[in-house]
Amino acid sequence: MWICPKCGRQFKKTNQGHYCGKAPETVLEYIESQPLEMQSHLTKIAAIIRESISGVNERISWSMPVYEKAGKSISFSACKKPVSLYVGCESIEKFGAELSEFLTKKNAIYLPYNKTLPSKLIDDIVKWCFM
Repeated sequence: MWICPKCGRQFKKTNQGHYCGKAPETVLEYIESQPLEMQSHLTKIAAIIRESISGVNERISWSMPVYEKAGKSISFSACKKPVSLYVGCESIEKFGAELSEFLTKKNAIYLPYNKTLPSKLIDDIVKWCFM
């Protein structure tokens, strides 16, 4: 068992990544709380989702941005090296060929900060997830 020295929360993994402190209340607050080198990717992903799906609801859950509409959802989180974009297992299967240059696991796509975001691919995935 590992205890975070900053916030005192307990985790099974040593040095477990987590959010210390008060959870952000808005997506903008979430993005602005991240290191500057991460903010560009996060801002672009949020914009792609909002522009792709009209009327999508934006909120924070589990201290990360979540977008919902008609019982469907997509979320993302800033990690140390990549942005984790959670789109569901079916999306990973559907877009497997296009995602071959990115690490994927179960329901997540890992988008490194040192690579250009595949904006068109993200747009296609988001639209497919909410159709």
